[in-house]
Amino acid sequence: MSEIIEYPPLSPSLVVKDGAAAIEFYKKAFGAEELYRLVDPENGQVGHAEITINGVLVMLGSEYEGINKSPTTLGGTAVNLGLMSRDAKADFARAVQAGAEVVRPLSEQFYGHLAGRVRDPFGHEWIISQELEKLSSAEMQRRWDEMVKS
Repeated sequence: MSEIIEYPPLSPSLVVKDGAAAIEFYKKAFGAEELYRLVDPENGQVGHAEITINGVLVMLGSEYEGINKSPTTLGGTAVNLGLMSRDAKADFARAVQAGAEVVRPLSEQFYGHLAGRVRDPFGHEWIISQELEKLSSAEMQRRWDEMVKS
């Protein structure tokens, strides 16, 4: 690669069991574009790769014992990745078609979004969300309170 990458102040770095398979899944499921990958010459695993999803940098690499652990090894993830969409129904369906598991189906949420959650084949969870209406924080709190009461 001949271009110098401008790194944002913060970007996620995902650990997966199989980096090459993850890159292909993210291309199919989320329209990711691969910037580059570094392959471990000893085992063929992706040591580090960089992709963009909706123009946002996402780093990823294969799990290495003693260095990092994937959600599969940990038995789940403590972080959800939010993916804003212009067409949540289409994007959600594309992710499921590519192999993601539905954790929470798409539905209209109190905060004004159509949102649902999927788990990718590598254990990471993605909330696919489309803004339906712009709400103030006060209106969201009012709706939250109403939802919790019922």
